[in-house]
Amino acid sequence: MAARDPHDIDEESVSRRLNALRAAVLGANDGVVSVAGLVIGVAAATPDNHGAILAAGVAGLTAGALSMGVGEYVSVSSQSDAEKSQLRREHRWHQVRPDWELEQACRASTWRPA
Repeated sequence: MAARDPHDIDEESVSRRLNALRAAVLGANDGVVSVAGLVIGVAAATPDNHGAILAAGVAGLTAGALSMGVGEYVSVSSQSDAEKSQLRREHRWHQVRPDWELEQACRASTWRPA
């Protein structure tokens, strides 16, 4: 098996990993703020009821994790569906109007000064 060239970058893989990292960081930040707000609110309302404070924290953490996970799944699935649909449209357009598509590709790749 040939060694992989370290300069050969799979940009799609990098993009997916960066999107996952971005979602994780933003989700974690959102989760920390939400759960902290919930726990502080419950603690302020019932300062002596440690069980209620703990239950609110666990419930908030669970609900937030499920919400963020489902939301991210729906978001990624919707984006993927939209991209696949656009690729199918593009493929049809290339079959139906190849001259126009070639003209558009040439126009898009031609440099024009600003």
